[in-house]
Amino acid sequence: MNFDFADESPKLVMLLYGLVAFVVVVGGLLLLLDAVPAWFARRREAQLVAAAANGAPLSRRRAKPREGVFALFFLMPAVLLLVIGLVVPAVRTTVLSFMDGGSDKWVGLRNYGWLFTQDDILRVIINTMVWVLLVPLVATIIGLLYAVMVDKARLEALAKSLIFMPMAISFVGASIIWKFVYAYRGEEQDQIGLLNHIVVSLGGEPKQWLLESPLNTLLLIVIMVWIQAGFAMVVLSAAIKAIPAEIVEAARLDGVNPWQMFWQVTLPSIRPALIVVVVTISIATLKVFDIVRTSTNGNYDTSVVANEMYNQAFRYGQNGQGAALAVFLFVLVIPIVIYQIRNLRQQREG
Repeated sequence: MNFDFADESPKLVMLLYGLVAFVVVVGGLLLLLDAVPAWFARRREAQLVAAAANGAPLSRRRAKPREGVFALFFLMPAVLLLVIGLVVPAVRTTVLSFMDGGSDKWVGLRNYGWLFTQDDILRVIINTMVWVLLVPLVATIIGLLYAVMVDKARLEALAKSLIFMPMAISFVGASIIWKFVYAYRGEEQDQIGLLNHIVVSLGGEPKQWLLESPLNTLLLIVIMVWIQAGFAMVVLSAAIKAIPAEIVEAARLDGVNPWQMFWQVTLPSIRPALIVVVVTISIATLKVFDIVRTSTNGNYDTSVVANEMYNQAFRYGQNGQGAALAVFLFVLVIPIVIYQIRNLRQQREG
């Protein structure tokens, strides 16, 4: 395959423009963040020196507005990036969800009607709900079991490293690993998939696991649980270690057994950490795309909202339907975020 610079020159020029723009924007922000605070500091120092020479204290009323401008200057880059990277795309996506596939004509709520009337899309929504119900619950339970069993055990650091290791693997990499676990070959051939090898060793027949619905969706959920259980274990283990020793000793003096210690002391003490873990994993699960895309490409009734959104917008050219799915996904995330915000406020007030 030959690479022709003449044919590819427009793309290379655009790439060069992008790199230059990135350097200019980032370099300019860094320069401003370095120069402006120094200028404010020098001006403030000069005012203090002048006030001290005159024997008069610096007026706080004049300082506060300037401090507000100073704080606003630091916030502006973050606010600007937030508006450009989040607010504007969200508004544009919402607008596109009321337009046709080519984004040329207004169609009102037709895309949302399509969302809840097509059997294939309803299957996608049901799959997403199954993911959101099972993954946070199972991953948190397994992570909690890991945290309790590994806590203060021998080789604790090594065990935690091995359990947390899947978090260091990308979703695509983890999916490829598990595709080998679920791999299928004909009955007359040696099975290279771990699961089918175990089945054949026990006298069963190999199966094409990722082709059988709804079992294939559950098997994909296993991949996500395998990844997220390590995260849950780390957070919950830290929360368990943060339980005051006085509470544990008092419970032991009261004669509680290990089971009562877990339910009456450990679990109530780590409740805030449990909420954080469940909320974080729930949001990550709602956005799951890589696992489904890599494992089955959304075929065989395994697609989820994020994967179908990509298909509609980029494969089928239906921008309106893809945008409607994106808005629907955003709406699903909102209650979880509101719950987490309320929970954090209650913790601060408590």
